[in-house]
Amino acid sequence: MSTTLQVRDLALKRGDRTILSGTTFSLSGSGVVALMGPSGSGKTTVLRAIAGLERFDAGTIVLNELTLGAGQRHSSALLKKLRRQVGLVFQFHHLFEHLSALRNITLAPMHVLGVPANVAERRARELLEALGVEHRASALPRELSGGEAQRVAIARALAVDPPLLMMDEPTASLDPARRNELGELLARISGQNRTILLTTHDEDFAQRWTTTILRVSNGGVAATAIRR
Repeated sequence: MSTTLQVRDLALKRGDRTILSGTTFSLSGSGVVALMGPSGSGKTTVLRAIAGLERFDAGTIVLNELTLGAGQRHSSALLKKLRRQVGLVFQFHHLFEHLSALRNITLAPMHVLGVPANVAERRARELLEALGVEHRASALPRELSGGEAQRVAIARALAVDPPLLMMDEPTASLDPARRNELGELLARISGQNRTILLTTHDEDFAQRWTTTILRVSNGGVAATAIRR
C-alpha cells in the first residue's frame, strides 16, 4: 500500500468569491501531513475535492492511478474506485445516528464494495479493538463521547483500507491530553504505510505530530515546512 497524490493548479469559485486559486502540492509515501491556513482559506474544500465531494473549476487531482478533472461530474465507477483509495473523517464525524458503531463501520464495505457481512463485521471489530473502542461496538452515536465518536469515525474511514486517510480539524474539540492521544494514534496508523492528510489550526499539534506542514494562503499553497 502506498500513496501518490498530486494536486495541480486547483481553482474553485463560489459566485464572485475565489476559494482556491492555483493550489498545487504533491505527497508521496507514508506520514502525517498538516494542511494549515486561516479560516476560509479553502483547506476543507481541498479535502472535499480530493474525496470527490466538491467539483472544481480548473486543475487536476491525481491519486495513485485515478484522475479527477475540472468541471466534470464524476462517474459512479470512478467514485467507487476512489472510495477504495481515500477515507475522509469529517470534523463533526457525521455518523449515522440510527446505526450502532459497528453498523456505521460495516456499511461502506458491504454496500459500496460488496464485502460479505461476516467479513465486514470482522474487519470492523478489529478496527474498533485497534482504536481502543471495541467495548462500544453496539452503542449508538448519541451514546458515545466525543473522543469515542471520533475513533469510530476513523474506523469507518479505514474500513475499506484506503492508502490515504483525510481528517478535517480533528483536534478542534479535544483537550491537550486527548490531542496527544490522537497524535499517537495517527502516528501508529501512518506507520502502516498510510498517508494521513489533515486540516488544523493547532500549530503545536502540527509541529509535534506531523511530518510535513503545507501552508495555504490566498488560495494557494505558499510554503511547505518539514519537521526535523
